[in-house]
Amino acid sequence: VRLGRLINTESAAKLRTQLTRSVVLALRELMRQTQPDNHSRDLAAYISLALEEIYQTAETSVAAWEKKGYWVKADRFRMDWEWATRYASSMRSALVNEDWAGVAMTAAQIAQKLMNVDVPLRHKLGTPWEGAWEQLRKAQQA
Repeated sequence: VRLGRLINTESAAKLRTQLTRSVVLALRELMRQTQPDNHSRDLAAYISLALEEIYQTAETSVAAWEKKGYWVKADRFRMDWEWATRYASSMRSALVNEDWAGVAMTAAQIAQKLMNVDVPLRHKLGTPWEGAWEQLRKAQQA
């Protein structure tokens, strides 16, 4: 039996694009909130978790370039996405401490970074933030 070449259609770049679009949607929803509640916690937690995952996709891309010896390109790309892990940590810290002013400030900074991300009107992203607060709390305890 001869097998063909296995092609991964879910690239890191594609996942990063989906995640950035979902973060933009979550930011829009978070900005509409008038009072902090469980929905606000889910949104802020999702933003934090998604930004961490975005940075991990950047690391995946960088690893492939480093194997080929593209050190400068890899370092530049890593530096371009370093903000994601920094803001994820800031958002998580503000959320855990119930610092809603800090959440709003970090959300504004993230929105500024992602202002060029276009989310189509007919997106298929749904509401991936549902249950994110509980997931963040479990990750915090582990």
